[in-house]
Amino acid sequence: MPLLQRQIIAALLLCCIAFTARGETLRLVTDAWAPYVYEVDGQATGLDYDISREVLRRLGIDLELQFLPWKRCLLALEQGHADGILDIFHLPEREAQMLFVEEPLSEVEFVLFYARNRPYPYRRLEDLRDLVIGISPGYWYNDETFRTSALFSREEAPTHEANLGKLVRHRVDLVVNDRRAGLYLSRQMGMQQQVDYNRKAVGRDPMYLALRRDPALQQLASDFTRELRRFKREPAYARLQQRYANPRQLKP
Repeated sequence: MPLLQRQIIAALLLCCIAFTARGETLRLVTDAWAPYVYEVDGQATGLDYDISREVLRRLGIDLELQFLPWKRCLLALEQGHADGILDIFHLPEREAQMLFVEEPLSEVEFVLFYARNRPYPYRRLEDLRDLVIGISPGYWYNDETFRTSALFSREEAPTHEANLGKLVRHRVDLVVNDRRAGLYLSRQMGMQQQVDYNRKAVGRDPMYLALRRDPALQQLASDFTRELRRFKREPAYARLQQRYANPRQLKP
């Protein structure tokens, strides 16, 4: 192997291990989505935040988290202002810019929320004909049949809170959101008696930690996967799952 080629390979290897060797801070961005990741009294918390912080602690890395609107999260990673995004769906078109940790943090269950005084039962796609469904911009809904159906119309809202507000004011007929996230948000907004959800899910999808596609972060992605899998086998992980099991009991 030529000397120059060996030097390039050695430089890349040093770059890959430098991040963890120096015990740096990992700068992540995310959009608040309780109970997975959110703020209480100015402090980050949530199931996936707690999991990620513990895994990174074991790797000797501090976690710095910034909350941004979802589209700004994607832009921050693209422009190199963040090392990664906490809680993102793994899409093939994102792989060019993102390095996805192999092991998922959580799995979301998308359901349709309705106003209790105007319920719309959902058992099959045909039940949604001619309805208006509130969605969140930039969010991915895994079920292709639901995502591409022309039976109903979709209306974006700037925030998840705005979506629920439109629901109780009958400006949309249904709102699609993760079951746990919607339950937490309805309690936070004092709407738990006004909204409920259809028990039939419209889709499920795992959420991941995605890092900036950079050779310096390649080793970290592998290490994070290994430690996350190990953590999932421990009682501490089960206790975390239990703590966030009922979103309506969490502190808003």
